[in-house]
Amino acid sequence: MPVVQSRLTVRLFATLVFFSVLAGQFWRNLLGWWGFGAIAVVIVVGSLWFLLSTKPGLAWRTFPKSLAAFMLLATVSLAWSAYPGVSALGITLQWITTITALFVALCLSWTELLRTLGVALRLILGLSLVFEFIVAVFVGHAVLPFWVEYTGKIPAAFYWSRGLLLDGGPIEGIVASRNLLGFIALLALIVFAVQLAAGTVARGRGIFWVAVALVLLWLTRSATVSVALVAVVIALLFALWARRLPPLGRRPLYLTFAAALAALVIGVVAFSSTLLGLLGKSEDLTGRFDIWNSVIDLAGQRPVWGWGWVSYWAPWVEPFNGLAVRKGVQYLQAHNAWLDVWLQLGILGLIVFGALALSTLWRSWFLAVDRPRLGVDDTARFSVTALLPLLLLVALLAQSLAESRILVESGWVLLIVLAVKTKRPGAAEELLGVGKR
Repeated sequence: MPVVQSRLTVRLFATLVFFSVLAGQFWRNLLGWWGFGAIAVVIVVGSLWFLLSTKPGLAWRTFPKSLAAFMLLATVSLAWSAYPGVSALGITLQWITTITALFVALCLSWTELLRTLGVALRLILGLSLVFEFIVAVFVGHAVLPFWVEYTGKIPAAFYWSRGLLLDGGPIEGIVASRNLLGFIALLALIVFAVQLAAGTVARGRGIFWVAVALVLLWLTRSATVSVALVAVVIALLFALWARRLPPLGRRPLYLTFAAALAALVIGVVAFSSTLLGLLGKSEDLTGRFDIWNSVIDLAGQRPVWGWGWVSYWAPWVEPFNGLAVRKGVQYLQAHNAWLDVWLQLGILGLIVFGALALSTLWRSWFLAVDRPRLGVDDTARFSVTALLPLLLLVALLAQSLAESRILVESGWVLLIVLAVKTKRPGAAEELLGVGKR
């Protein structure tokens, strides 16, 4: 009985972790920064306690070296940072997020991870719909976050919710951002579909939550999430194709993928205006081109080592003060994770981050398409859960081209969890066991 209670406690805490890193803005809007800070302290202390008490074990040979290199580089960048005080704060927050991610990666099995992530996503989507319904029906006007006061004309991006549910959206949900809510709905669609296909949830319940995720995707109408959804579908199709081929017979698949990728790049360049119009975006990607140009110019001043790690930009220090302002809103990211890494850690940082992302993608791909050598019949059915790391990672990487969230909060946690768990011994066998009765 004590063991059962212990695992239940771990799962409940992991659900809180997933909810908080995915919906951090909900806590900040509801409780203010001090309230959010208190929750963050509980999470990091709890993560450390579970890591020390459960002693999950971590061999250096099975730990992603690129992750260690990235954290080391971010930490030592304090030595050459143009804003050492802010860098110290950003590095501390990065380590806190990393410790939280290591708790999830090392203390949860794949089965527990899928279950707790699913619960957190259901809470966020369900609360978002209830929240938007209350705002639209009972409040009747846009709602601002608590604990803040604004003067003058208030930009639309500052509102917690604009109360547009009855108009068909776009809605912001409890996370106060349609792009973020849309991406959470995409993650939910992946997780719920995997749970449904693996039989880890009742069929009716599974279909209901898949439908909820699709409804939220439509209500947010995020162009960046739409692109990420297409990338996930393409990855799924290629993975299913690869499963039907022997490892030495996949050359046609890889050649087809390379040709499709080249055609996609050429098509995007040639028909960018038309595609942006279909996605409901302006030709400058809602100001992203201006932001990217500003970041590229700034990164070019310190191209090798960067300006120093900070994660979220600090708008009160140079060079971030006024670096990305659009319609009265000062943005705190480059809206491209790769440009953000180059800006903060230079070319060296790009190499290390690229190694982290690509090595994780490499392992996730082969976990998704290769049967582990278990001595089972070659016709044995793959567990659908083996697709989970690949689909989640593809979603994150697709989003990284238009957002920098893979570097902070939920994006960083999920990236580390996937990097660590896909390299753990027995990862394939454990994934194939998820959902077995």
